[in-house]
Amino acid sequence: MEYHVKDLSLSEKGRDRIEWAEKDMPVLRTIRERFSKEKPLKGIKVSACLHVTTETANLVRTLKEGGAEVFLTASNPLSTQDDVAAALVKFYDVPVFAIKGEDRETYYEHLREVIKREPDIVIDDGADLISTLHKEYPELAERVTGGMEETTTGVIRLRAMAREGVLKFPVIAVNDAYTKHMFDNRYGTGQSTIDGILRATNRLIAGSYFVVAGYGWCGKGLAQRARGMGAIVIVTEVDPIKALEARMDGFLVMPMREAAKVGDIFVTVTGNTSVIRREHFEVMKDGAIIANSGHFNVEIDLEDLKSMSVSVRTIRENVEEFTLKDGRRIYVLAEGRLVNLASAEGHPASVMDMSFANQALSAEYMVKNKGKLEKTVHRVPEEIDREVAKLKLKSMGIEIDELTPEQERYLSSWEFGT
Repeated sequence: MEYHVKDLSLSEKGRDRIEWAEKDMPVLRTIRERFSKEKPLKGIKVSACLHVTTETANLVRTLKEGGAEVFLTASNPLSTQDDVAAALVKFYDVPVFAIKGEDRETYYEHLREVIKREPDIVIDDGADLISTLHKEYPELAERVTGGMEETTTGVIRLRAMAREGVLKFPVIAVNDAYTKHMFDNRYGTGQSTIDGILRATNRLIAGSYFVVAGYGWCGKGLAQRARGMGAIVIVTEVDPIKALEARMDGFLVMPMREAAKVGDIFVTVTGNTSVIRREHFEVMKDGAIIANSGHFNVEIDLEDLKSMSVSVRTIRENVEEFTLKDGRRIYVLAEGRLVNLASAEGHPASVMDMSFANQALSAEYMVKNKGKLEKTVHRVPEEIDREVAKLKLKSMGIEIDELTPEQERYLSSWEFGT
């Protein structure tokens, strides 16, 4: 296939939205201007598996300006913005393989399409592209220079591959950059998840018991945003340190078995499987709403819920009503997939500006260091992380202090006493 999108007639709308997002992505725009002059990715093929959004489109434009040939597929069957996919094909000459609502078979066929382009660099969001490349095309994996991974879930999977000695090329964990996880995961996920819930349900958040499963950076951001809208926030955790932090941050903390009895809205952001399951459905209130903002749709055990239900119907767009045998109704948003992308538009452009700046600069770093990096998972180099932060501050018109020579000597010496 040359490309596979829903409808090319949507392309003009997509182009307008891509340009709108670009206005809020000054860091990536600065990098694109440099890339356009220097062409650091000239002759490089990049296969990317990302959410096909306006922000991703601007990353793709940046990579192309750097000289790369880019192929794009979706990292989630419900996260594609069809107008953006069409615009990338028609106006930016990017082969895109992504349709919102595609079935599992089509999803994996699209992954294979970008793999067959024999990429030098792969960019992943959840590690489906890299794992499929290793499982089904090991000979192509051997020739890949390196990759980048965008998500916590994907980094976990890739580190498992590295531990088992099966990772065939170095991967940079873009998710671990401070300018990614401290901002994208916290502020991006926090706001966009609330946005997705509101668009799907139009329910009032204030006064509700809002249960956040997981207190990593995504959970922290979501809990903060829900509290800001007037919710009584409950956090569930398996990590005692994170649980203690949630309590010290002013949130209620309890096991899911107890939270399930009182919650009105539940959101999973753990990256793990079966976080909400049969024992929890059994005690939930009539009308409980359940959503997921973790990468994969495994955090809510939908098979359990279906087996307990006498009927299932779509009552609103992106809202399924499960009626249990005792008459209670439980509502699942966006089929248990990423609610912030399936029901809304994903993270705001201003926060993805930093995440995708890290992606672009990491691609450049990977090309410059071809053959020099160990076949494992690497952190984003500190100089890239700091450069992104500096560029973001500059775009905001913010200046900061610099260390004086005396201060630098003091911090680097052991000889100064009290």
